[in-house]
Amino acid sequence: MSEWGVALIAAGAAVAGSVVTGWFGRSAGLRQAEAARRAGDRQAEALLESVRMTLRGEEQQRALALRRQIYAEFLAAVEAKVLVERANRGTGEEELVLRRAHSAVVLEGPTEVTATASRVVEALRRHQPADAVHRAKLEFIAAAQQAVNPPPQGPSAT
Repeated sequence: MSEWGVALIAAGAAVAGSVVTGWFGRSAGLRQAEAARRAGDRQAEALLESVRMTLRGEEQQRALALRRQIYAEFLAAVEAKVLVERANRGTGEEELVLRRAHSAVVLEGPTEVTATASRVVEALRRHQPADAVHRAKLEFIAAAQQAVNPPPQGPSAT
C-alpha cells in the first residue's frame, strides 16, 4: 500500500471518529440542555408557589384585620348602647348603629361569633341586668378572639 492510501485511510478514520464523537457530544449536549430546562422549570414552579403562598398569607391577614375591625365596631356600639341606657339619654341613633354593627358581624361570621353577638343584642333589647349583658359580651369576645386568632398551622404547630 502506498503512502497515499495510508494517508487516505488515516484521514477517513479521523473524519469518521470526529463524526461519531460529534454525534455523541451532540446527544450529550441535548440531554444536558433538556435536564437544565427541567431544572429551570422546577425552580420557576417553586418560586411561583412561594409567591402564591405569600399572597394567600397576605390575603388571610387582610381578611382577619377586617374581621377584627367589624368585631371592634360591634363592641363599641354595644358599649355606646349600655352607656346610653345607664344615662337614659338615648337619641335612637345608638340603636341604629348597633343594628348596623350586628348586621356586619352576621355577614362576617362565623356562626359561633354571630350567635354570641345576637345574644348580646337580645340582652340589650330585653333590658336585662348589667351582669347578664356583661356575660353575653364576654362570650362574644371569647368567640371573636377565637375567630381572629386561629391556631398555628404547619410543622411548628405540634
